Amino acid sequence: MIGRPLLHTDYAKDMALHNTFSKKLVFWLIVLAGLALPQILQDTELHLLSIGCIAAIGAIGLGLVTGYAGQVSLGHAFFLGVGAFTSAFVSGDPAGRVYGLGITNLVVWLPVAGLVAMLAGVIVAPLATRLRGLYLALVTLGLVFIGQHIFNEWAKMTGGGGVGRSAATLDLFGYSLSKADSIGTPEQKIFWLAFLLLLIFAIAARNLTRSGVGRAFTAIRDRDIAAGVIGVSLPKYKTIAFAISSFYAGCAGALLYALIGHIEPGAFSLVLSVEYIAMVLIGGPGTISGAIAGAFFITLLPRLTRDIQPLIPFISTAPDEMPNIYQVQTILYGVLIIGFLIFEPRGLVGIWFRIRSYWKNWPFSY
Repeated sequence: MIGRPLLHTDYAKDMALHNTFSKKLVFWLIVLAGLALPQILQDTELHLLSIGCIAAIGAIGLGLVTGYAGQVSLGHAFFLGVGAFTSAFVSGDPAGRVYGLGITNLVVWLPVAGLVAMLAGVIVAPLATRLRGLYLALVTLGLVFIGQHIFNEWAKMTGGGGVGRSAATLDLFGYSLSKADSIGTPEQKIFWLAFLLLLIFAIAARNLTRSGVGRAFTAIRDRDIAAGVIGVSLPKYKTIAFAISSFYAGCAGALLYALIGHIEPGAFSLVLSVEYIAMVLIGGPGTISGAIAGAFFITLLPRLTRDIQPLIPFISTAPDEMPNIYQVQTILYGVLIIGFLIFEPRGLVGIWFRIRSYWKNWPFSY
């Protein structure tokens, strides 16, 4: 209604994807920015933003199971690794030193990576129906250590610890995204691909959260016993939450290491899981936009710390000197998580809500 954008007269308008003019405007501004940025930024900045787009897909997946369904998972790195190595296996050279099928088409290896990771999530899901809170977090934490052992020892699949293997090939129906042509540079084409996939995954997740499945997730998160009493099947919806989250993680892992070009088994450690937990908590748990904001914040944080390093004389860039820039980044993750949990539990999205509410009520303070 004119002058009352938040007053909806029917259920369909209330549940619309963009139920206000401002949401529609912001969405299309983001789309236009995504189309224009490759023409403005340098390749190094585009590469960093592409990583941010793909990290956001993984963060959305973790946000669905943790922020929406309330199932605390510390095993996200395991599912990222499953997706990365599955895509490398499908795309890999059949005559190489490691297993490969030689199917380089992204349309094939990306969904396969997501589906294999989803299968792993479904296998783990029965534990989620019996455990919750700290106990579930410890079980999913164990997945990371089990996964590291498998990734390091299964040399014919992963290349082995310290060696690794080449990641999936960025080909689309025989068209290589890694070569410059009349369309653009490799970084420009990869950014457009990553941005498009982020839009698809984000809209799909947003629609999921507005559906009956999404409402079941929030009911389980807020009070699982009450949800079970009113007829919500806890085993069913917890399994769905882990399956969808794992699918997102598998796709993100496949795409992320396809950008990097090489997969190292040691990369899928607890630190990677903590980074994704930080993305969700800092961005804002229980929101799709929060997961995206947190992913870009954590992705751009190392660049920020490197830029401010010359201004802080006691921080070194050498890995063997203390304190070095890499230790500062790790410390910042912990400090930011603690700070947001204490001062703004709703994360960056919560800060935006505060700013929006202030200007909506201005000049009144109540």
